Amino acid sequence: MRHSGGLPAQNICFSLKHLKRHCFSWYKSRFTILEVWRLIMARVCKVTGKRPMSGNNVSHANNKTKRRFLPNLQSRRFWVESENRWVRLRVSNAALRTIDKVGIDVVLADLRARGEA
Repeated sequence: MRHSGGLPAQNICFSLKHLKRHCFSWYKSRFTILEVWRLIMARVCKVTGKRPMSGNNVSHANNKTKRRFLPNLQSRRFWVESENRWVRLRVSNAALRTIDKVGIDVVLADLRARGEA
């Protein structure tokens, strides 16, 4: 929902707050709320490909309402010794365990083979 002035409603996620001055103006909105959500980074793990799933909240009376199960994503910087630089990735907790097990160099080689990095 939007106010008539083109600013997002106050109950929208706080991540829209910093987009407010870039995407909205007092007289005319450049983007709709749905377009702004597409500008925000997707909730997808770079390594494992985990993404939000849909399911149900089930009450004690067996009433079902739709919900989303979000992956446990963390933004992390990894030092790559072979490239002598930091690499920033948005990865799930399972991907952090994979990186600990096989190493960041192997994970980055796999990402580059898939064309994602």
